Amino acid sequence: MRAVAMRSHFSLLLLVNVMTCGLEVCLAVGTIYIPPLLLEAGLEERYMTMVLGVGPVLGLIFVPLIGSASDSWRGRFGRRRPFIWALSVGVLLALVLIPHATSLAALLAFQRPRWLEVSLLVLGIILLQFCGQACFTPVEALVSDLFPGEHESRWAFTVFSLLLSLGGCLGYLLPAVNWNSGAAANYIGSQETFIYALLTLIFLGCVLSTVMITEDLAVSVDASGKGNGGKKSRKACHRCAPMMPLLAPHRLCSTVGSLLSVLPHLCKMYRDMPKVLRRLFLADFCSWMGLECFMLFYTDFVGERLYNGQPSAKPGSKGRLLYEEGVRMASFGLFLQCLMAVCCSLLMERLLARVGPKALLLSSVAVLALSTAVMTLSHNTVLVTLMAAATGVTFCTLQVLPYTLTCLYHSNKEVFFPSTVRKPAKTCKDTSSNSEGHPAGMPGLVPTDLMEPPSPSACILHLPHPEMDLPPPSTSRGICLDLALLDSSYLLSQVVPSLLMGTLVQLTHNVSAYMASSCVLSLLAVVLSSRIIFDRKDMELLQ
Repeated sequence: MRAVAMRSHFSLLLLVNVMTCGLEVCLAVGTIYIPPLLLEAGLEERYMTMVLGVGPVLGLIFVPLIGSASDSWRGRFGRRRPFIWALSVGVLLALVLIPHATSLAALLAFQRPRWLEVSLLVLGIILLQFCGQACFTPVEALVSDLFPGEHESRWAFTVFSLLLSLGGCLGYLLPAVNWNSGAAANYIGSQETFIYALLTLIFLGCVLSTVMITEDLAVSVDASGKGNGGKKSRKACHRCAPMMPLLAPHRLCSTVGSLLSVLPHLCKMYRDMPKVLRRLFLADFCSWMGLECFMLFYTDFVGERLYNGQPSAKPGSKGRLLYEEGVRMASFGLFLQCLMAVCCSLLMERLLARVGPKALLLSSVAVLALSTAVMTLSHNTVLVTLMAAATGVTFCTLQVLPYTLTCLYHSNKEVFFPSTVRKPAKTCKDTSSNSEGHPAGMPGLVPTDLMEPPSPSACILHLPHPEMDLPPPSTSRGICLDLALLDSSYLLSQVVPSLLMGTLVQLTHNVSAYMASSCVLSLLAVVLSSRIIFDRKDMELLQ
């Protein structure tokens, strides 16, 4: 029975994270092709970087609202899957728009105006970035719902990071191969068109896999919605989710009004964030901003600085061919980064048991600072590629530790959120934590095998029954909301570089400014990460 249970839980975890892998494949290919496509379309560096910031800005507005709505949503398909499916439609539409912007512009206008082609390309890029990144929040919440215990949380997010890294490997490997010589690419069109057609098929299969997931295990309140405040919570759900599925067209005006009305509520959510989450948010923000300065602009950096290419040169010219060769080499470097992240995911349990979560997080961010410093100064392609691979340690760590810390905080709210949450009622004796350990699965304190199945005796904490001691809705923190706020730090980390880096490069006339900025931000992230609350002892010092 134990072996059957282990296989069943592992199969469920893989099934959930297939969507994670599919999303990362699409975003990885976007990271490779989006800057070159915009530069080749004639946009200047500063406008190109601004376009990259639109999707994250939309994410900053809508991702917390999606997270809040998902926590309160009640429907026949569960709390998370309707949001996953709605956002997946936007990703699929973007995968069609980006490679076919030229042909669609030709259909919509007889003279094929350049502005229409660029507009369709920008629209597709915004859709891909916003919907792809926002979709991670309900996926993360679904993983947390289905695997809530101490060992389960650690196990689940380690596999989450593993599948995420494997998706990045595939996404970065596809552009590194020259598909123009293949028969399929010649039949479909350019290399970009062939890769995006392949992405569409891969992602569609990943979306269909979520149909086989049941959310019954994740339901911890009455189906009528009373456990979350009854009609009031349902009303708040519809108020906070203006872009959810099944929205009637004739309600568009009221939806816009609702969106404007919830913006103050969004600002309040950030302002009222508990201290432990605020520290985690700031450290995560700076860490991701340092990593994003490297990842978003690495292809342009290699193509222009190491290969002396010119993205705006005519197709077939020497400058353009050198730039395209540099893009393929940069894609290979990012593939090595994800391969390193895969290895780190497999070794995460041992690393945490050996050095502890705090030392691992600080050292991984320090690796990013060192790697980008070397890239700023070096002109050696091999050395720069090796430094790009080393950043996979940082990528893996940022995909695991912040989320397991959030699970830790939510498993013991009376300790980590003392001013906002009263002690929740339990449906049975909690055997997944103790007064000295890390109840939500903080990795590294209790060494366990990566494939260890969840303990059948582990108890899921439920919200109290409405007739019992129910905390006021305003003080109840859902985990999807806090995961959404944490994801917002990732989105914000793309907005700031997108708005500033293009102007900085134009002022310095040197694309090495990308890597130098990443190095400075990484050093700041080391300082902020040292202030994160990792356990009960850190919380006692904070108080």
